[in-house]
Amino acid sequence: TSGRQIFQPLHTLRNAEKELLPGYHQFEWQPALKNVSSSWDVGIIDGLSGWTTFVEDVPADTISRRFRYDVALVSALKDLEEDIMEGLRERGLDDSICTSGFTVVVKESCDGMGDVSEKHGNGPAVPEKAVRFSFTIMSVSIRVEGEDDGITIFQEPKPNSELSCRPLCLMFVDESDHETLTAILGPVVAERKALMESRLIISVGGLLRSFRFFFRGTGYDEKMVREMEGLEASGSTYVCTLCDSTRAEASQNMVLHSITRSHDENLERYEIWRKNPFSESADELRDRVKGVSAKPFMETLPTLDALHCDIGNATEFYKIFQDEIGEVYQRSNPSREERRRWRSTLDKQLRNKLKLKPVMRMNGNYARRLMTREAVEVVCELVPSEERREALKRLMDLYVQMKPVWRSTCPSRDCPDQLCRYSYNSQQFADLLSTTFKYRYDGKITNYLHKTLAHVPEIIERDGSIGAWASEGNESGNKLFRRFRKMNARQSKTFELED
Repeated sequence: TSGRQIFQPLHTLRNAEKELLPGYHQFEWQPALKNVSSSWDVGIIDGLSGWTTFVEDVPADTISRRFRYDVALVSALKDLEEDIMEGLRERGLDDSICTSGFTVVVKESCDGMGDVSEKHGNGPAVPEKAVRFSFTIMSVSIRVEGEDDGITIFQEPKPNSELSCRPLCLMFVDESDHETLTAILGPVVAERKALMESRLIISVGGLLRSFRFFFRGTGYDEKMVREMEGLEASGSTYVCTLCDSTRAEASQNMVLHSITRSHDENLERYEIWRKNPFSESADELRDRVKGVSAKPFMETLPTLDALHCDIGNATEFYKIFQDEIGEVYQRSNPSREERRRWRSTLDKQLRNKLKLKPVMRMNGNYARRLMTREAVEVVCELVPSEERREALKRLMDLYVQMKPVWRSTCPSRDCPDQLCRYSYNSQQFADLLSTTFKYRYDGKITNYLHKTLAHVPEIIERDGSIGAWASEGNESGNKLFRRFRKMNARQSKTFELED
């Protein structure tokens, strides 16, 4: 990777490369967008533009750059021009009559990245954080005269690749700094709202055609969803961003829940929280609004983020492994020292047998390697009792069968059997947790484990997939972002030396 620099500054790009950047292609909207200028040759703009400052306003002290949403969408569509024309031909549609009725479905993702300060060998690390907001065109379909259903003419084959994930806004903000984040994304939200009420007219394949857009905000991790939707933080007793269950309820009834939350409902609940129309006490009020205590800012689609689901569940299994090595089911309240000892035993075993280096924060790759049958075999070597070993293997076995359902891009095609058995498997899994592993799930359960057990089939029934709508493309894009900053993620050896 240390060869010649392949990414050039904007002013040195050749024309062929400029075509790929937003602001190159002409377009118009009908009706014209509300509060958005009609000029189309707009490139990179300041992320704080669209912000009217009053005398009293403290200007947000952050650097942010973005594209105008409509300009970026046009650029993305023109990039897919050949695919769209190809799709029309494959379906036997005459492209000269297909000029309107196109529908584009867009996945939005937004993710905070820690520590992106410039690295120059040494000196103090500056706590600089960034947030990236991006979108992916998931499908383009067309409705033909006389047909009820739309015909899909383009489907993104790799919805989780950074290649299909187009950055819209980059900002140096801490994702926890709600005020600054919402201030910068405010204009983006306003533009998105305007786009939904209008149609885009651009030339595709030499003819003007009209497109309408649907946005689905699914590429957010739980922290970001809670922030955007006005819910309490993830440690809240309201364990789920999809249903109203409390942590205690979710650990008693692990499987039977249905999706009830929505952006509109969150807005209504916030109004109740703000006005307290029934003059209730704080606790009663909180129970009435189910933990919605801030104004929902951006509409997200209630779903489950496959990547963080992987990570959350692997973290949980790691802790179960630790507890099983120490036979916690027989005793209460082991000391900190003992726990630390079990943990280092586990780490040593995983490193020797599976070459798995201990990590500070669980990451996707570690999670994927940990959640395998071979990993559980290795851990079982450290578990004294035969029946506990059987239970652990059974637990992992069920998990391995469930996982493809929320990982794969199209479960009905890739793993139809596991999809059919999902509800049964999750019931078995829940029974195991609430009996054999009761010591961990008495009145508490982790957020992602609850979602994995309770909500997967319903989301798949609604969307057809969970994996395709995950935030992975955006996460991979984070890597590129670091690369452009000429700055590599914390590559320190300190943690490895510890053990």
